[in-house]
Amino acid sequence: MAYADQKMSSNRLIALIVVAILHVALAYGLVTGLAYEGVKKAIKRVTTVDIEEEVKKEEPPPPPPKKVENIPPPVAPPVKINVSTAPPKIETVATPPPPAPIVLAPPAPAPPPPPKGPSVGAQPRGNPGSWATANDYPSRALREERSGTTGFRVTIDTNGRVIDCQITSSSGHADLDDATCKNVSRRARFKPAMQDGQPVQGSYSNRVRWVIPE
Repeated sequence: MAYADQKMSSNRLIALIVVAILHVALAYGLVTGLAYEGVKKAIKRVTTVDIEEEVKKEEPPPPPPKKVENIPPPVAPPVKINVSTAPPKIETVATPPPPAPIVLAPPAPAPPPPPKGPSVGAQPRGNPGSWATANDYPSRALREERSGTTGFRVTIDTNGRVIDCQITSSSGHADLDDATCKNVSRRARFKPAMQDGQPVQGSYSNRVRWVIPE
């Protein structure tokens, strides 16, 4: 028998004994003339105790302890980070460059006036054919029977003398060309060129024909 059942039986037995005593006491009180109120209080006290003992409920046994399962602690999912290795796409918009400003070029300066030449050119004194004769023929060219025509231009100073000689067309033989400038520069004399009544530097052009003498 459980402990609770044993306790309940003992309470009931005590209650029965108390009730029996009360009956005996009641009978004795009636016999002896005890005051009714005293007996009434005693009955009330005993009854209250008995009722309290009867009404008292057993406390349920405590529930068994719950087994604590080894529940793993909650783990937050890793945050996904989108790491993109590709560079961002850059869209370019072709914008035409602004038009270049119009720059007006200044007008070209007027060309300088041509140099004013002498009013009268240089004139040879004497016969130009005497400047180079058959006696002036280069000996090697004569032996090799080479001939030709050499064009020349000489520069004359204010005194009428040749100060420069240039070949304008070659005879095809260097020795004939050299003999032309050498003899003309040595023998030619000129009236200087005149400008506004004053002698100025001028020029003169001609040709020498080299022909093997008979």
